[in-house]
Parts: sequence; C-alpha cells; structure tokens
Amino acid sequence: MTSPESAPASLLQHRPFVLYWNARISSAIAFQMVGVSVAWQMYTITGSAFDLGLVGLAQFLPATVLILVAGQLADRYDRRLILQLCQGVEGAAAAALAYGTFTGTITKEFILVAVFCLGAGRAFEATTSQALLPAVVPAGLFPRAVAASSVTTQVATISGPAIGGLLYAVSPTLVYAICTVLFLCATLQLAFLRPERVASTRPPLTFATFFAGLSYIRQNRILLGVIMLDLFAVLLGGATALLPIYAKDVFQVGPWGLGLLRSAPAIGALISLAVLTRAPLQERIGRIEFTAVAVFGVATIVFGLSGSFWVSMLALAVLGSADSVSVVIRMTLVQIETPDDLRGRVSAVNSLFVSMSNQIGDFRAGTVAAWLGTTPAVLVGGIGTLVVVAACIRAFPELYRIESFRNGK
Repeated sequence: MTSPESAPASLLQHRPFVLYWNARISSAIAFQMVGVSVAWQMYTITGSAFDLGLVGLAQFLPATVLILVAGQLADRYDRRLILQLCQGVEGAAAAALAYGTFTGTITKEFILVAVFCLGAGRAFEATTSQALLPAVVPAGLFPRAVAASSVTTQVATISGPAIGGLLYAVSPTLVYAICTVLFLCATLQLAFLRPERVASTRPPLTFATFFAGLSYIRQNRILLGVIMLDLFAVLLGGATALLPIYAKDVFQVGPWGLGLLRSAPAIGALISLAVLTRAPLQERIGRIEFTAVAVFGVATIVFGLSGSFWVSMLALAVLGSADSVSVVIRMTLVQIETPDDLRGRVSAVNSLFVSMSNQIGDFRAGTVAAWLGTTPAVLVGGIGTLVVVAACIRAFPELYRIESFRNGK
C-alpha cells in the first residue's frame, strides 16, 4: 500500500484514479441518458404511471439475482475486467434500443427487456466499481476519492438527463447511439488502468463465503444502521419515477423540462460534493447523516406540495444536496469498516440495497400514484422518510453517536 508520505497531493496527479474516474463518468452519463429517454419513451407509448414503475422494477429484478454473485466474483477475479464486461453488456442494451427505435419496432416489452439487461450490467458494475476504488488510490487520498467518485455520479445525473432530454427532442435514436459510444469509451479507459493493489488470495467458494457480506453487515451495527437508513428513506421518499408525469401533465414542459427536473437533484448534490472534496467531514458524522436524510424527506414534501416548476426545481436541488452528503458518509463507512478481502461481497450487499431503494422505490411511487394520484404518492413518501429517520435513531444509537471516520469513533 502506498504510504501517506508518498501519496500525491491531488487526485488529478494520480493516473490510475483519473482513468477510473473517466471510465466511471462515461458509463454514468450514458446510463442517465438512457434512463431519461426510456422513461419518456415508455410514458409516450403507454401513458401509464404503473408502467413507469415497471421500468424501475425491471432494473431491480436482475440485481436481486445477480448482485451477490457479483460480489463473489469481485473478490475472486480481476475487478477491472469485470467492469469492462459489464459496460459491454450495457452498451449492447443501448445499441438494441437504438435499433428498435430507428426501425419503429420499439414496444413496452422491448423497453422492459432492454432495461432488464441494463440492470444486470449495472448490478455487476456498481458492486465491482466500489470494491475497486480502494485499489486505485493511496490510503491518504481515500476519503477525497470517495467524494470525488460521488461527484462523477452527480455530474452524470446533471448532464446526462439534460443532454438526453435535448437530444431526444431531435432524435431518440441519436440518444441511444451516443450512449453506446460512451459505454465503449468506458471500457477503453479501463484497459489502461493498472490497480496499485490486487487481492493476493481467492476465498473458497462455500455457502458461508457466498453470504459472508450479509453476515458481516448483520454483525456490524454501524454498517447495518447506515444501510437500513438509506434503504427505507429512499424506498419511501424517491419520486424520480414520477417526474415524466410532472413534466408532461403538471408543468407541461416536454422532454427538455424532464431533463431539467432529473438534473436538479444532481445540481444540488454537486455543490455539496464540491465542498466535501475540499473539506471532508470530520466531526459529528452520525448526526450529520440523520440530519441529511431528514432534509431529504422535508424537500420531498415541499416538491409534492409545490405547484411551481422553479420551486420544484429548488426542492429537488435541496433533496439532491442532502442525499449526496448521506451517500458520502455511507460509502466511506462501508469501505473503512470492511476488510479488503470482503469488500466485493460487502459492496454487493450495499449495492443490492441501493438498487432496492431506487428501483423498488420507483415501483412503489408508480403504484401508489396509480392508486392515489401523483401528489399523494410523493407526500406519503416524504412523510415516510421522516418516520424512518426517527425510527433509525432509536434502533441504531451507535450510528447516531459516531463522531469521525476513524474506526467509527
């Protein structure tokens, strides 16, 4: 491991991280562009809030089946190669969407199958990417690397939907074609990446080792608490799946407006992450985590009650800012609290819960909106998030009392 004394002063001076960062942002932008295009295309074809929820469910289903396998593979084989294969699968799914749209054969079922394939690739990519990060930066730069890595997601979430929405108005086929190229660019970046540290042993493949990530998290109250808090808060509070309804029926702003709404949370997140990259969190980590999730819930309620496009944009920006703080804390705790030989499997469980909260949260939002209406679905989610915060403070006092990232103390 590179000593803190020999670590470069800046992440940008560290070539392995730059290649990792470039590959991640290319893939993330492509995924976000596909996401906004698929959502608009599905709602245009079916006009159903429930079908928008099905898009989220189709992404989640492969994660439930494959993500623990992904963690096992990430601890046994070349993580860089696994990432390249994942991005190849996602690129093939984007190419299929381009073909279906260009030929006019695109249907609801076609979209769901393509999204399922994207979800499968994403299940492996998210797990392996998290496990690879500690191997591409010196230990002294790791907290900054977590924040900078999160920046890539937010930059992609800002630019991806905005670019995708604008290009969709020109040509849906063009959006999917560009996404295919971006996934290819990500695989090429990783071809030049040489990790500083490679796992020297492979754990034996047994029932116990397969579920070792779950067992470790269950025994570690800090990890269990931070993952459960994120899971139920986002599962209840997520409203992303309903944004096409707001863009088309409430605000009547079209696909470009949908792109802006999808980008707003990432704009807020990027501001927070820019601060955290330069000034990492050092004190009252647990209290900040719970406060951030509570702000997420309040911002969701404001969004649900707002009848103004720009007020809703501001609420979504605050929501994204709070969520990004929570993500940095969770990701740092997961990596710091986990031994290297378990990082793949623990990251797999973490990714499973992230996928569950996002995709099942989208399905929940779409289903409740179909039953009760769009605004009640958002309000129920925001209020539910605040209830989760109160319950988790009581259930996981160890997490609430964390003062710093140094060994969870």
